[in-house]
Amino acid sequence: MSEKNFSSNEIQLVVFKLGREEYGIGILQVQEIKRMTDITRVPHTPEYIKGVMNLRGSVLPVIDLKKRLSLPPQDYTDDTRIIIVKVEDITVGMIVDAVSEVAAVDSDHIEPPQTVVGGIAADYLTGVGKAENRLLILLNVEAIIGIGIGADTVKAG
Repeated sequence: MSEKNFSSNEIQLVVFKLGREEYGIGILQVQEIKRMTDITRVPHTPEYIKGVMNLRGSVLPVIDLKKRLSLPPQDYTDDTRIIIVKVEDITVGMIVDAVSEVAAVDSDHIEPPQTVVGGIAADYLTGVGKAENRLLILLNVEAIIGIGIGADTVKAG
């Protein structure tokens, strides 16, 4: 594997798949990536919250990212992963179809989100990045996990 040099203008992203599209979230928000594990369903939670999981003694809410983004469901496979993200003091797991790589996108190559990209409301996006001959849909993790949204907020702890 070749070494990559990252310039100060580049943003490093964890790239993952949901269906046929590639998405990215800032690497600094990602704590770790885990294989699919047992998730305990919690009654009376929004449909997109799959349940909770135990991560080294801590109980974390787990979001089904496809349901949260209103994308068509797919069965879990051996490639399905849970990306553990931390924003402010909230740690949450997000289920994705597969994690591809860590990529760098020059901030000059990131376009602001349009009203709807691939059926996803612009509130959940930070932009669309152009990397090597492909487009990466950049997600707004704060909006997805509900920070500052009010009644729809995911509670930690």
